[in-house]
Amino acid sequence: MSPISIAWTVLACVFGGALSGVGLRLILPESHLTSDSKDVIKLAMGLTATMAALVLALLISAAKSSYDAQRNEVTQLAANVILLDRVLAHYGPETKAARDLLSRAAASIVVRIWSEDPSQAAQGSPAPGGEAFYDKIQELSPQNEVQRLLQTQALKMSIDLGQTRLLLFEQSGRSIPMPFLVLLIFWVTIIYVSFGLFAPPNATVIVTLFLCALSVSGAILLILELDRPFGGLIEISSAPLRNAVAQLGK
Repeated sequence: MSPISIAWTVLACVFGGALSGVGLRLILPESHLTSDSKDVIKLAMGLTATMAALVLALLISAAKSSYDAQRNEVTQLAANVILLDRVLAHYGPETKAARDLLSRAAASIVVRIWSEDPSQAAQGSPAPGGEAFYDKIQELSPQNEVQRLLQTQALKMSIDLGQTRLLLFEQSGRSIPMPFLVLLIFWVTIIYVSFGLFAPPNATVIVTLFLCALSVSGAILLILELDRPFGGLIEISSAPLRNAVAQLGK
């Protein structure tokens, strides 16, 4: 399911729970709604609300950490691509084939991550050409100590670049445990059942409960959008990598 579909489901569950509480208030005998019963239910819902808040904070932290890590990796990848291209440029014209291969590989990464065409986007696997690029650098024949040093540096940087690229693709999956999310929705729903159970059934209360349920579903939507950083409402910008590709070969 898409994040928006899940958010609508959360809204239906939570607001439906509130309406269920209102319905229970109308059919339960008065002996079930005494002040003692209210106190016990309030204590139980207070404990549930605390657990729900802790899980919600955990989910937000996990989603934000994953988002920030992948955004930093994109920026680092772009910087390393430019730096590696400059190292090869200082080596000499012999590296033209390797630089062209680097440019195509970087452009391929952009297409595979941010492409709007599902047939071209493939976030589950890194772009091809990494091994061929490494082999091209190894095939260079340094003529002096400076070129030898640049070749060694380029080989190390290409390995670091490959590690960053693989890490980026390996982290492209979901970081939010679905059981946590389901448990959170269940807890919030029963909390709203208790709200409806003791709230007077008037229009002001119903509208307030709806707006609060909408806020909860909005929070869940935000978490899910953070958990898919290469698509959706909170997308990591492709500008760093696109700018890097534009500067390659110059």
